[in-house]
Amino acid sequence: MTDSNQNRSRSGLHVAMQVPNLLTYGRIAAVPTVAACLLWGSDLLRWTALAIFVAAAITDFFDGYLARAWEQQSALGTMLDPIADKLLVAGVLLMLAADHTIHGPHLWAAIIILSREVLVSGLREFLGQLQVSVPVTWLAKWKTAIQLVAIGFLIAGPAGDRILPWTTDIGLAGLWIAAALTLYTGYDYFRAGIHHLIDGDGGK
Repeated sequence: MTDSNQNRSRSGLHVAMQVPNLLTYGRIAAVPTVAACLLWGSDLLRWTALAIFVAAAITDFFDGYLARAWEQQSALGTMLDPIADKLLVAGVLLMLAADHTIHGPHLWAAIIILSREVLVSGLREFLGQLQVSVPVTWLAKWKTAIQLVAIGFLIAGPAGDRILPWTTDIGLAGLWIAAALTLYTGYDYFRAGIHHLIDGDGGK
């Protein structure tokens, strides 16, 4: 291996092992861990799942904050951060639907949230090819916050109901609020990018 290749390899390893990226890896690793806890379904494991989920949600703030504060923003982090967010939300929502914490008509709220994540991801990828960025609005940030809090209540679910009645109902109500904000912010993103979709040639 040449010196140039060795330097690139060391540089790539350095970027991969930066603290903000390590936090993002942790958020990705939390997905199967939380899913496994919900799968077994005991009260203790639900509280464990909640603790892991809360820790993972907190890293969603700190990885971006630290990357900016320490000037450690990277292409790897930019790519992985939204993927980690979507994996965490989608994985937990699917498990909550599987164990019937989210059930009946409430499944539509989860479907709206998941559909929006897929559609906005596709829009961002398309606009990225055109070198067009769509900034995250404050309303979208509030949507994310409400969504994470609602999911937290739902993870506690039946275990939480035994301590704080209506825990699951609070989570389901929050999920519907998040779904409503999801529709509005999703519309905002498409309105911002619609002329690029019509006029751009980045498609296949």
